[in-house]
Amino acid sequence: MELRRVRLPLVHEFRTSSHAKRDLEHIIVTLTSTDGAVGWGEIASPSGPYFSAETVDSCWAVAGSFLAPIVLGAGWEHPSELATAMSRVRGNHFARAGFDMAAWALWSQMSGVPLAKALGGDRARVPAGVSLGIEPTVDDLLEQVALRVGDGYRRVKLKIAPGWDVTPVRAVRAAFPDLPVHVDANGAYPVDEVAVFRQLDHLGLLMIEQPYAPRALVGHAALQAALATPICLDESVEEVDDLETALRLRAGRILNIKVSRMGGLTPAVRAHDLARDHGIPVWCGGMHEFGIGRAANVALSSLPGFTLPSDVSGSAKYYARDITTAPVVCTDGWVDVPTTPGLGFAPDLPFVAATTVAHDHFGDDRPV
Repeated sequence: MELRRVRLPLVHEFRTSSHAKRDLEHIIVTLTSTDGAVGWGEIASPSGPYFSAETVDSCWAVAGSFLAPIVLGAGWEHPSELATAMSRVRGNHFARAGFDMAAWALWSQMSGVPLAKALGGDRARVPAGVSLGIEPTVDDLLEQVALRVGDGYRRVKLKIAPGWDVTPVRAVRAAFPDLPVHVDANGAYPVDEVAVFRQLDHLGLLMIEQPYAPRALVGHAALQAALATPICLDESVEEVDDLETALRLRAGRILNIKVSRMGGLTPAVRAHDLARDHGIPVWCGGMHEFGIGRAANVALSSLPGFTLPSDVSGSAKYYARDITTAPVVCTDGWVDVPTTPGLGFAPDLPFVAATTVAHDHFGDDRPV
């Protein structure tokens, strides 16, 4: 087993008062079998504890001190068994996700099947949406929307926050009246804020994503009852049990499944299955993944319940050069699902080495 902290410069900041760029660090996990097969995974945690409690630093510590010994000591025939072993570690979903992803990549490769098929996917390509951040001005936002519409994306997500909501969304709707648009608040509004969402309710949006804080499921249920626009839950659903609670409360009508937020592909597939059984459409959200995590998202998005465009944007939206030999590419709003065994995207080993800022290995002293 190896862990690498890999650093890449982000092409365009997600929330900024300028167009300043920054570097992102993610942790790349490799699991190597005794016959030399390698499975790659990605811990795509944010740098700071603002989306979740986890950070790159916390994931690095938990991965090395707690998850690595469990994974090396576990005997498993299927990745779901490894996910069960890792559940001894509470929370730390991003950290667990990287190991779970690597296990699925290794298992599907050794089984001779594409990752998408191993997960239950049945599509040759998946529709892609794109997420846009809070821009310095409305004109800057309109420019970004026009750019992504020109790229062929089939849905545009707009980040909103108090003070940046109704006005920019109305401007986008006026400029692009037929464009599928939804908004994402990342839990930025207090549960007594309803007026903003009533105004947004008249703009023909696909959904309003995570208006309130993660644990405010009762508040989400009350807001959903007051709106025609579907509420989509994101941060509120970290465990499949959270989804069970949300379904009982009728706290939303759409689910954003993020592999990292839910702790890996194993729980993500379980959430997909449960949502599909209850008639809840799902889509796959992103966390600025590098090529490894992005490839896993593409594979997951091929499952039948993913009926809405997912955030499987082409790598070029985020990184000038990705860590795979070929980047994820979006063509006319579609991303092809790999058909080769395993992850379907080969890591660019020299570039991974060049962008690695920290490295550790466990078990056999034979680095990849």
